[in-house]
Amino acid sequence: MASEAAHGSSAQFSTFFVADLFFGVDVLRVQEVLRFQQMTRVPQAPEVFEGLINLRGQIVTAIDMRRRLRLPPRSGGQTPMNMVVRTEDGAVSLLVDEIGDVLDAEDTTYERPPENLDPAARELIRGVYKLKDRLLLVLDAERTVDLVAERRA
Repeated sequence: MASEAAHGSSAQFSTFFVADLFFGVDVLRVQEVLRFQQMTRVPQAPEVFEGLINLRGQIVTAIDMRRRLRLPPRSGGQTPMNMVVRTEDGAVSLLVDEIGDVLDAEDTTYERPPENLDPAARELIRGVYKLKDRLLLVLDAERTVDLVAERRA
């Protein structure tokens, strides 16, 4: 595209909010976005696992991103949304507060996470894009799910 050549390369992200934080996941990882679905709780599952959903015959694990990111719980009236992402282990639903837009972020605005960031956060955040009015935290969906799996072991 001519506009990309003039402005350098960019990456596309499906964006969402958890608390007041703005996150993005590689748009190619996102299978779909949907409203909150009824879930089946799983006994003895780690706290971050909200449950299982039946997505047109496909059983999908749902992860509460507030719990995963160690943020305060949602208020009583706030219903999360499902962002279903594809991982090496199959589809996983990330329960988020609000869905944003698909965003093009210029590579020139990208930075790696600061070295002084908590190591647990550095595992989940691939990098940060400096936007006009906020920062976009790029979530590594694979690590988010893998780290949850490691806690079960």
